[in-house]
Amino acid sequence: MEIPDLSSMKLPSRPELIDFEGVSMIHYFTDNWEKVKNFQARPDDILIATYPKAGTTWVSYILDLLYFGNGAPERQTSQPIYTRVPFLESCFKVIPSGTELADNLPTSPRLIKTHLPVQLVPKSFWEQNSRIVYVARNAKDNAVSYFHFDRMNMGEPEPGDWNTFLQTFIEGKKGFGSWFDHVNGWWEKKLTYSNLLYMFYEDLVEDTGHEVAHLCSFLGLSTSVEEREKITKGVQFDAMKQNKMTNYSTIPVMDFKISPFMRKGKVGDWKSHFTVAQNEQFDEVYKQKMKNTTVKFRTEI
Repeated sequence: MEIPDLSSMKLPSRPELIDFEGVSMIHYFTDNWEKVKNFQARPDDILIATYPKAGTTWVSYILDLLYFGNGAPERQTSQPIYTRVPFLESCFKVIPSGTELADNLPTSPRLIKTHLPVQLVPKSFWEQNSRIVYVARNAKDNAVSYFHFDRMNMGEPEPGDWNTFLQTFIEGKKGFGSWFDHVNGWWEKKLTYSNLLYMFYEDLVEDTGHEVAHLCSFLGLSTSVEEREKITKGVQFDAMKQNKMTNYSTIPVMDFKISPFMRKGKVGDWKSHFTVAQNEQFDEVYKQKMKNTTVKFRTEI
């Protein structure tokens, strides 16, 4: 597949949030909705689902290496991750839509990513019993990462300052809706849908090798220990940050002078952003919103 030349890519002014089926969205992810909704999944598809900025690219890259690292090594140097693992609901006009990229993927299995909350995922994924890897990240670090992403990405709504952003995050007025609804909705789904692996960003940071092994067993892959170690090394944050095929530096709407797409990849960086008052307010809201769920997050490791 030809890699689009994005050097002249310009998006119009920053988009506004819209309410879409009860979820805050931006039009780039709803413009192609008919095709997204009717997308035909296959039984061997693997869907990588996350709330934005929770390790999507990281897990996409791990899976890409597990499946195609040896068979098609040239993919790793010639194709950016966003063509190897299409973003299902994306519709940016300057590159083919996510559904089109996914339909044209030559690989089997197809690796596809989404940020959709569980209730908006095309129903063919459930009907085909496709495997799904969901990655969740603790709310505080997720908020900080999303804030810096919105600052540098002109395809996102204007974030305002950190305090303004944090309030909108708490209210769920961000693209793809409320973090709380997202992580809880997917956690609930896991109880009834066995082909879903729910992973935590913090576990990936703490022991990448262990999580890679966990993924292999979920996917039924008999990857050798040597191979797993090689992959674990290749997907360390600093290696990916330098890798033009995984760091999104080829997309002009992202202003790396403001902040890189891959910023720190740390657990606990929220401590350098939250004031004492913000932290107390957040903890209060968190307690309320998470009181009926059994999912547990770590804000430090």
